[in-house]
Amino acid sequence: MTRPAISLPDSVRELIEKGIELPRNIKQACLLSLDMVYVAVAMYGAIALRYGHFNFPLGFVEYACGLVTIIASAIIFLRLGLYRAVIRFMGQQAIWAIVTAVSYSTLLLVATSFFARAEIPRSTPFIFFGLLLVGIGGTRLVVRAYYQARLRTLSENVIIYGAGQSGRQLLNALHHDDRFRAVAFVDDNPQLQRTVIHGLTVARPEDIEELIARHDVRDVLLAIPSASSERRKEIINSLVGLPVHVRTVPTISELLAGEASVNQIRDIDLDDLLGRDPVPPHPEFIERCITGKVVMVTGAGGSIGSELCRQIILSGPRELVLLDNNEYALYCIEQELRATMASLGVAPELVPLLGSVKDQNRLENIYRTFEVATVYHAAAYKHVPLVEHNIAEGVANNVFGTWCAAEAARLAGVETFVLVSTDKAVRPTNMMGASKRFAEMILQGLAQRETATRFCIVRFGNVLGSSGSVVPKFRQQIEAGGPVTVTHPEVSRYFMSIPEAAQLVLQAGALGTGGDVFVLDMGEPVRIVDLAQRMIQLSGFEAGGEEQGAGGDIDIEFIGLRPGEKLHEELLLGNNVEGTEHPMIMRAEEECLDYAEIEGLLSELQRFCDSMDCDGISAVLSSAVSGFGDHPVQHDHLWRKQHKRAAAESSNVQELFPDKP
Repeated sequence: MTRPAISLPDSVRELIEKGIELPRNIKQACLLSLDMVYVAVAMYGAIALRYGHFNFPLGFVEYACGLVTIIASAIIFLRLGLYRAVIRFMGQQAIWAIVTAVSYSTLLLVATSFFARAEIPRSTPFIFFGLLLVGIGGTRLVVRAYYQARLRTLSENVIIYGAGQSGRQLLNALHHDDRFRAVAFVDDNPQLQRTVIHGLTVARPEDIEELIARHDVRDVLLAIPSASSERRKEIINSLVGLPVHVRTVPTISELLAGEASVNQIRDIDLDDLLGRDPVPPHPEFIERCITGKVVMVTGAGGSIGSELCRQIILSGPRELVLLDNNEYALYCIEQELRATMASLGVAPELVPLLGSVKDQNRLENIYRTFEVATVYHAAAYKHVPLVEHNIAEGVANNVFGTWCAAEAARLAGVETFVLVSTDKAVRPTNMMGASKRFAEMILQGLAQRETATRFCIVRFGNVLGSSGSVVPKFRQQIEAGGPVTVTHPEVSRYFMSIPEAAQLVLQAGALGTGGDVFVLDMGEPVRIVDLAQRMIQLSGFEAGGEEQGAGGDIDIEFIGLRPGEKLHEELLLGNNVEGTEHPMIMRAEEECLDYAEIEGLLSELQRFCDSMDCDGISAVLSSAVSGFGDHPVQHDHLWRKQHKRAAAESSNVQELFPDKP
């Protein structure tokens, strides 16, 4: 539905458009000149209206009074700031300034007429006040009305869901935004329904479909930051299927923390789609391993590592050591943390260090030099297909990086060592998952030795917004018009947010006793195809494809499972689970190998990694990791190239020496 254009003659519209495009100082000068014309016309018109005709005598004194009134009015109008206000955003304060300016101008006319003994009727100032107010105020109102009508033809009509304080603040913000024009509030509070707030009617949720059709609404903006996750999910579910793009303002916690403002409109978070309240952190657990201590994060520039650093800073460490082998990522997180520290007024020592977690001597040197008390080991290769394509390097980084970091921590007397693990380590079907499970077993083995270091493992599902996460990928595909690619119709995953994952890691350090595997109660897994369909619908489109049928705006395309991917992920190897001091964190008792066996397997694995023997690597992991089984090596780029070359050389030899066996 196309909105009607503003019906003005072309010449008038062109004149107004040219006036709007003029530089601001020229517009102010023109407006001042026009106002002085209004002052002169209002004086003349007031006398004419009083006499009832235009044929009245005026002498030198009367003209002098008029000239003084005009000049003095110009000075007063400027001093009152009448021309600093932007007309298109003119509000109540600007209107009162106009009334004040007209009042002063009227008093000037009265004063000059009285002292100069000008012969004008006594009722003239009252008529002058009315005419001048209509002229000066009316001009501004007409310009503002034209500009707003012009914007209405360019902006998108939106409905604000939530008529509370946040909704009203959002409406005020939209008044200064050319992109959106609010046409109605919607609220489920019966006391607010059918009331009018700032010129907008508050409608019932049941009326939203009719409002969308009547006003050609393109977007619904959720202004319900204080609503619970379950309530937000209910509201979002009610909007799924409507031909609108659903967006939201930040949550109440983000607003209170100063991390965002109410006018920051963004797409729906997956947290809202899942409807699961974040696991509440227990500050006493977090502070136990951090406050007043030297803390180190490996992989500090990664998705999880950087969030760990952000939250550690808030808990008052004495010193924070950042280790990463990616120079740019390390630089970025250091700059961000320094800005955060400056805004919070905290000043722990920040130490960015370049280095590899496979360099045990450097790690031990770092631990001893900085007297590190707590290590959060987040450095890992975690992208499943990439590790399948680079088996030797992926396994070496995930396994020997963990071994070197943990063994160096034991030798240096670090108090707590926490490994960030993944649900893909449970009965893995890929090299990444198998390498992470073997890394877990290394810590379980080290915990069996006499050591002052407490080793523990934190295992969780997919992290929203991390590098490689499916949600940003789906958003990009939707913005590009599709198709949205899903690996398999039945594939499902557990999800949690990056801050939630980081808080779990930090709390686990305080709960661990040695060799513990901690998992989070993450609710039910989510089908990825359902997630894709809801994201498409909440963007205002219809989903199409094999499952949804033809005729959709954006198709869902199934591309098959990638190398090493599973249909469903698990968090536990067995059923031997017990609770902890935190109601949402569980401790799993899982099988592990003796430390001597771990050492033997590490030696074999090192030999195969050094020789780039992917079959040998797979064989070692298959024998050590429960549920991994026989994993054929078929995707590693180096392995495939070597085998192709070996096959070609063998073929050449056969051609040269056909009788040679």
